Amino acid sequence: MTTPNGSGPVSVPIKEHPQPPRRLRRVLLIASVAVAAALAGAFANSAYSQGFGPPWQHRPFWNQTFDPAAIEDRADRMVRHLSVEVDATAEQQEKLRGIVRSAVRDLLPLREKAMNSRMRGRELLTQTTIDRAAIESLRNDQMALADQASRRVAQAIGDAASVLTPEQRRKIAERIDTWRAYGRGWHRG
Repeated sequence: MTTPNGSGPVSVPIKEHPQPPRRLRRVLLIASVAVAAALAGAFANSAYSQGFGPPWQHRPFWNQTFDPAAIEDRADRMVRHLSVEVDATAEQQEKLRGIVRSAVRDLLPLREKAMNSRMRGRELLTQTTIDRAAIESLRNDQMALADQASRRVAQAIGDAASVLTPEQRRKIAERIDTWRAYGRGWHRG
């Protein structure tokens, strides 16, 4: 820009915005950090106490009482769905149903034991004195329970695999890969 008579550049004064005093900036920073921490704490508390999502949509499975008949029904539906996916014969489907029903009957009592172990762990950790021996005993019990459940599931998988043909097992493996690829963005791992 030049002066009106064209003699040279004009210096335009730059308006400086008044800055708040240091103390006010510090108070605002501390307040915003405190609000962010409070929101993060509230979110974490909500997530760990009732699960993620709005409370009206979330029904945590560990607080529900399971009906063995409903579980067997769900397992039957799963077997029917899987049978359609792999083109299983009626005979194969019946064998798979028997395997799954048996596994469900064997695993349900283990679930109850696991629930009781969780409650016992909570009791141990909320006592006024920490009993390390009892905590270690509980850990050993939980590891034995997990091992027992894992063995039963492995047995059921082996039994089911022996009922299916190699081609049907290949179809299941492809289906699992599809599920994993689809769910990759939604699950940890």
